[in-house]
Amino acid sequence: MDDIVRQAMARWPNVPHCFGWLALDARGAWRMRDERAQALKLPGDKIAHATLLGFINRNYLHDAQGRWYFQNGPQRVYVNLDATPYIAYSSPEFGFVLHTGMPLADVEQAWLTSDGKLVLRAGEIVAQVDDRDMAGCLGMMRLAGQPAGDEELLEWLEQTPASADTLYIRLPAPYDKQIAIQHAELAGLAQRYGFVQAPQPDEDAAG
Repeated sequence: MDDIVRQAMARWPNVPHCFGWLALDARGAWRMRDERAQALKLPGDKIAHATLLGFINRNYLHDAQGRWYFQNGPQRVYVNLDATPYIAYSSPEFGFVLHTGMPLADVEQAWLTSDGKLVLRAGEIVAQVDDRDMAGCLGMMRLAGQPAGDEELLEWLEQTPASADTLYIRLPAPYDKQIAIQHAELAGLAQRYGFVQAPQPDEDAAG
């Protein structure tokens, strides 16, 4: 967190929180959602200002309830998540990089949702892979020791975990490991790892 943010929090500790105005989309873009966007359930305008993006990324946190927010000076601006709290991109140097610019550390688990979204976990970080990088990720997947084609993946997704063959993803350097992919849905992962996709105000709190 930036020092200037800490100072603002100490100076104005009781600023009401803000909900619904900021979103993180499934491709890792921050979106500003004004009253019209909220009323019409639109994604909002993509934030493109480099300095502002860096400020948001450095001050992106979560509370004890699993609600993610941007600490904007003394005010918490809670974030609507289209997917997971982080979005990951493929990187030749780091394997995967988060939308905040940080490399994704050693990947421990991987899931594939019924609609073909790949989700990775490294420690407390849960990150859905940007769909534009999925072609490369699909090329890393193996089923029964063979490359997994589209038909094989669709069949695997339709099977129950108990009946399906083990699907693996072979992660290149710097990971150099093979991980079994599990069936999952975003709602289940959100419950399991405690992140809230649509934060709401506390009933007894202002804002």
